Amino acid sequence: MIAVETATQKKSADRTESFPLAAESTVGAVVIGRNEGDRLRQCLESLLRSVRHVVYVDSGSTDRSCELAEQMGVQVVPLDLSIPFTAARARNEGVDALVQQHAGIKFVQVVDGDCAIADGWISRAIETLTSNEDAAIVCGRRRELYPHVTKYNRMCDMEWDGPEGNVKSCGGDALIRIRAFHEIRGFNSNLIAGEEPEMCVRLRQNGWDIMRINHNMTWHDAAMARFGQWWKRAVRAGHAYAEGYAMHGGTPEAFRRREVRSIVFWGGVVPIAAFVAAAPTLGLSLLAALLGYIRLCRRIRAQRQSDGDSRQNAQMYARFTVLGKLPQFLGLMKFRLNRLRRKQSTLIEYK
Repeated sequence: MIAVETATQKKSADRTESFPLAAESTVGAVVIGRNEGDRLRQCLESLLRSVRHVVYVDSGSTDRSCELAEQMGVQVVPLDLSIPFTAARARNEGVDALVQQHAGIKFVQVVDGDCAIADGWISRAIETLTSNEDAAIVCGRRRELYPHVTKYNRMCDMEWDGPEGNVKSCGGDALIRIRAFHEIRGFNSNLIAGEEPEMCVRLRQNGWDIMRINHNMTWHDAAMARFGQWWKRAVRAGHAYAEGYAMHGGTPEAFRRREVRSIVFWGGVVPIAAFVAAAPTLGLSLLAALLGYIRLCRRIRAQRQSDGDSRQNAQMYARFTVLGKLPQFLGLMKFRLNRLRRKQSTLIEYK
């Protein structure tokens, strides 16, 4: 059962839409990617089983991604690389191309090229949006294909296990109501990361709901095998938190305040204060900081175990979450410094 309000419980007269369930003419998909190889083929194959109109936005692939998509009957949109790349701009251009070619599109599934759509997702997602007229977006469970290959892959899989119901944001894979998307002018093309939660803030400001349902949505191949990849991903997350907070931190719909304060305290204040005071306190400040990190780690582990994780997975998640405060703080400072210099941030890639 979907743990959300039904249309009869919450109805807005000016948003009444009636679409046949899973009607081919009302749903399309936008895929973004670069050099995804066989993962792109799997992505497109999974979509074409449920969606007739698919657009692939390519950001400078040097493999045969564009040729592959065209051979599969998918419309290809090469991104202009003279303009700095962002996933947000790629998705916006993909949606524009989709609705220009197919005016009857009412819903668009956005998905990254390293993901495959789960069986049954599209029809279930359309059913959710058509029965919940105040919902702009529906997302489900993104799962990692190979969570046991590396601990970094497993971390990704655990991060994506979010609550169900009316939530604050979605990730990079979601089914979006086109009318809501156009109402708030889509993604912010200038953001190098965190464009999905930022868009969700503006949607909620306009009275729309974001829904997550208990259904597998996509299978993702993180292919993250090195510590350096994880570190860069955490730096990017810190940058996204900081930028989102700078844009919407003072609004009721925003949700970055707590995350940013935690990053600043545990990733900046605690380690800096501990090292500055190390000599005067004969090292006691370092011990105090260590004890603080251990306590935080135990608290996160207990929370994850109460949510159903095994002790081993909960412990791993807690350790990486605490350690991640440091690169996240670096990402936050990177954003702040660029803002002071009036400099546009550039993409932070971990693959």
